[in-house]
Amino acid sequence: MKTEWDYTDLADAYLKRPDYAQSAIDRMLATAGIKPGDIVCDVGAGAAHLTIKLAEYGLRVYAVEPNDAMRKNGRKRTEEFPDVKWQEGVGEATGMEAGKFDLVTFGSSFNVCNRQEALQESSRILKQAGWFACMWNHRDLTDPLQNGIEDILKAHIKDYGYGTRREDQSEVIRESGLFEEVIYIEGAVRHQILAEDFIEGWKSHGTVYRQAKEKFDLINKEIREFVESQEKEYIEVPYTTRVWMARKK
Repeated sequence: MKTEWDYTDLADAYLKRPDYAQSAIDRMLATAGIKPGDIVCDVGAGAAHLTIKLAEYGLRVYAVEPNDAMRKNGRKRTEEFPDVKWQEGVGEATGMEAGKFDLVTFGSSFNVCNRQEALQESSRILKQAGWFACMWNHRDLTDPLQNGIEDILKAHIKDYGYGTRREDQSEVIRESGLFEEVIYIEGAVRHQILAEDFIEGWKSHGTVYRQAKEKFDLINKEIREFVESQEKEYIEVPYTTRVWMARKK
């Protein structure tokens, strides 16, 4: 089963995306009482940014990803972890066994699902009192470089919006009636990256890709020119990792 949004053309660029803040991941796992050896389903695992952090913690991870190119990259990046298993599937239909998992995670993928259906599926595959968590990395738009990029986006895309990825997910989770009170966690991460890799990373930005359509290449060209005008080999990009999590009733 595939999603409505095809990430094939963006798969390699996703390798340039930042990791999630370790402090936020640590707090999430501690809050859920997750310990090494527990079983996690990472849904929409993509290029394995979250999958790797879960595997490094000593968890048994089932990585579910609908896109063939993304799944190929994810498999390659997790070859050293024998307890990571990859499978095709989507948030609404993971193909996983009912009542199997201690934790179900969505790393930058919950927004591309029918969220209520994804919550129902998460509840189905979670153990009793297991945990659901969704998260995103949000760029700090007050940073001068990021603010300049926002100006480029808004100049080319009328009514440019972030969609549900920047929304508070609490009410959506509550509406499902399947989980206890929502817990919010955040952590800061400063992503030091080659300017060239940062530029290339914009080619993976699905939210821009879907709204820009035929202007996507032009936008990436202007982002390149703007970043290169800073005349820096490396740049530091400030992000906040935001996590919403809740225990299954």
